[in-house]
Amino acid sequence: GVTRHQVERVVRQFQNDITNPARRNGDRYLTSAQTLYRWLITPLEATLKREGIENLSFILDSGLRALPMAALHNGEEFLIEQYSLGMMPSLSLTDTRYVDTRNLGILAMGASEFETQAPLPAVPVELAIITEEVWPNGEYFLNQDFTMENLKAQRQETPYGIVHLATHGEIRSGIPENSYLQLGDRPLPLHEFSDLGLHDPAVELLVLSACRTALGDEEAELGFAGLALQAGVKSVMASLWYVSDAGALGLTTEFYRQLQDTPIKAEALRQAQLAMIRGDIAIEDNVLRSLRGGPIPLPNTFAQSDDMNFSHPFYWSAFTMIGSPW
Repeated sequence: GVTRHQVERVVRQFQNDITNPARRNGDRYLTSAQTLYRWLITPLEATLKREGIENLSFILDSGLRALPMAALHNGEEFLIEQYSLGMMPSLSLTDTRYVDTRNLGILAMGASEFETQAPLPAVPVELAIITEEVWPNGEYFLNQDFTMENLKAQRQETPYGIVHLATHGEIRSGIPENSYLQLGDRPLPLHEFSDLGLHDPAVELLVLSACRTALGDEEAELGFAGLALQAGVKSVMASLWYVSDAGALGLTTEFYRQLQDTPIKAEALRQAQLAMIRGDIAIEDNVLRSLRGGPIPLPNTFAQSDDMNFSHPFYWSAFTMIGSPW
């Protein structure tokens, strides 16, 4: 008996309660989180438990694709505490064949300095930690070396199966030129994304550690993540809103640590999100601390920041796995 209008109104309230900076220390989001859980998940619970289901992959209609499913709540725990989660544009077009990602190399690129946008001081730390400490086979390029030409050249020389991009990104309605991913030398418009050559050789996992790269509009469903899947990428980890620079650092480094022990992409993301919910990842005295990895000193630009706890859904529920969960 619930109308589309009612659902969309609760979804908007849910998104606002999670992303509003003024509410980041509260739990006002729980009201709509529990309502949406009751509508979307409760009718399926008996079947899910009977069948021993461990992963839920959602194929969502317009108006729901920006919904952070991980933060739905049953009154006792978040949905991500029960299942690994993800989204698919369609089941028939998703390649779900399993590949062990531990055997793949990682190419990480990013930008931390911009002419017209706020700097991302955690990006150099993120790239270095991932490729030099966390992942055994990786290389990274920063700022002026983060270009389309260099990305394509590096992957032609070494067929990296994982590509990690950390930068600003923006999806806007209207003409494709309004939406872009910021490279080190220029913005990459939405319509040029396929020119990155992510299908040749094919990328098993693309991580977009950038702002609002999972969310598009009706002209570009699922944003850059959707375009990557169309271009031949098997799985994309991307964000639904403007993520915290430090929070992205904490989540992505933990994700890669988990991926080595649990080489199933959606489950590795789940474990990283659970670590943030439990408070196992936090900033204390300008150092990013986690139970699994060593302390990571943050750049001096973070020196004025207070200690940060990443347990609020704003920090962890934006990231979602799109495409194959395996």
